[in-house]
Amino acid sequence: MRNLRLDICYDGTRYRGWQRLAGVDNTIQGKLEQTLSRILGEEIEISGSGRTDAGAHAQGQVANFHCESSMTCGEILSQLRRYLPEDIGIYSCREVQPRFHARLNAVRKTYVYRLWNSPGPCVFERRFVAVDPRKLDLEKMRKAAAFLVGEHDFSAFCANKKMKKSTVRRIDRIEIRQVGQEVRFVFVGNGFLYNMVRILVGTLLEVGRGEREAESVPGLFGAKREEAGALVPASGLCLMEVEY
Repeated sequence: MRNLRLDICYDGTRYRGWQRLAGVDNTIQGKLEQTLSRILGEEIEISGSGRTDAGAHAQGQVANFHCESSMTCGEILSQLRRYLPEDIGIYSCREVQPRFHARLNAVRKTYVYRLWNSPGPCVFERRFVAVDPRKLDLEKMRKAAAFLVGEHDFSAFCANKKMKKSTVRRIDRIEIRQVGQEVRFVFVGNGFLYNMVRILVGTLLEVGRGEREAESVPGLFGAKREEAGALVPASGLCLMEVEY
């Protein structure tokens, strides 16, 4: 049995997220599995490094799958590029060690959230940004972000109310920078809970708009979801890199 790794990018605008859903044919995982099963002539199940939200994007998603086929990685890559829709791209396909698992072996992930912070139109990047024209105090947001770095209980930043596993995660770095008319948030950490990045951004935006004090952020660790900020739109979120 061979174990193959795929490095993937996608525009998630028209998809219901990464995870395969019963009765739903427009998920990234679902499209990949359907296409691989057709190409290889066997039932394929893939494991992704994480489940991106409906409408979110990826430039550096990683997945792996097992197969019996003797088709070369180059042939599989060529066939995937031929049959996948144009909003799902495959950078590479390669054979990896039998025990490699895209999710379980991941040690760090980087997400970027893009916010169009201008009253002017954003026509050409509109699928990849969220929009909020209100004035933001970036220095206050950076001060609040500094409290989030480290290992904490991020339960207040998780939208899964039935979460049974640990909500402790480690954030290694948060950057907030102005890029033209955009504000970009970069999050690097060992793992992220369901909707965590989008809630973190929503909380930081409340600080930036003067609706929440930066010093209040440490009080959110271990708190209830309702105490943290709003969930911002998925369109601005992109998984940039997964490290192993």
